[in-house]
Amino acid sequence: MKILHLDKNHPLLVERLSNAGYVNDEDYSASKEEIEKKIKNYDGVVIRSRFKIDQQFIDAAKNLKFIARVGAGLESIDTEYARSKNIHLIAAPEGNRNAVGEHALGMLLSLFNKLNKANSEVKKGQWNREANRGTELDGKTVGLIGYGNMGKAFAKKLQGFDCTVLCYDIKDDVGDKHATQVSLKTLQEMADVLSLHTPWTPLTDKMINTNFINSFSKPFWFINTARGKSVITADLVSALQSGKVLGAGLDVLEYEKLSFESLFTSEEMPVPLQQLLQMEQVMVSPHIAGWTVESRIKLAETIVEKILEKFKN
Repeated sequence: MKILHLDKNHPLLVERLSNAGYVNDEDYSASKEEIEKKIKNYDGVVIRSRFKIDQQFIDAAKNLKFIARVGAGLESIDTEYARSKNIHLIAAPEGNRNAVGEHALGMLLSLFNKLNKANSEVKKGQWNREANRGTELDGKTVGLIGYGNMGKAFAKKLQGFDCTVLCYDIKDDVGDKHATQVSLKTLQEMADVLSLHTPWTPLTDKMINTNFINSFSKPFWFINTARGKSVITADLVSALQSGKVLGAGLDVLEYEKLSFESLFTSEEMPVPLQQLLQMEQVMVSPHIAGWTVESRIKLAETIVEKILEKFKN
């Protein structure tokens, strides 16, 4: 089998596939159109998010048996069309779930204890103790929307903090010893913290909007390590200004490009984003929650194992 690698990943991925007898070609710079001219020569494609695998690409890939994405989600692939062509789809949410769980916890604790604000002030010579009095996680209710690999990893991390963890998911019976599954209404009534762990789908697109936020009974803290397009930034800014959202830790933003490698889809920074970035109760990171030294290895290992399990070369 011949495999085309379109994004750089940990070298063990190519190495292990080569050792298993696969032919591996790497092309990290050609345009989508250039790749489409030669993709018919390959049995498999390994990607991250360089460009969208759409119907045009799939039609050109006449001999493709699988598409493997070195990441958690498959939203950059027209999955329905790929499956209609009997193309096997592979993702690796197991590979970076621990990293995402740790990042979400780090953001939450930093927000509660105003660590970024305090750090910045002390470095400027300001010693403001009362203004930086923190809040404890102990005794709080943390609500998770989405209880798959990422949600479960975060819930496990919360076990040492003596807080109540609730989860809501479109699937039934996903709760476990780390989180109690409840209705969305119950979660909105009880949560002090909301953490998002959902893929980007038509159901989750622009899900976090003014109506959704106002459905919460209490002001709450918001963590998003999932997908930026699930949140309407302008509505989040309004909620932060009003105090309905007490603070936000955002690893993903509405304005990211599909590849996640850059922030803006245009040259001009949107006004809601300008407002968001000026807020001291907001912490942002550049889509790195699952981007650790260890997860890079785990993601590659997971993809290799799934390819080898499905396709005996």
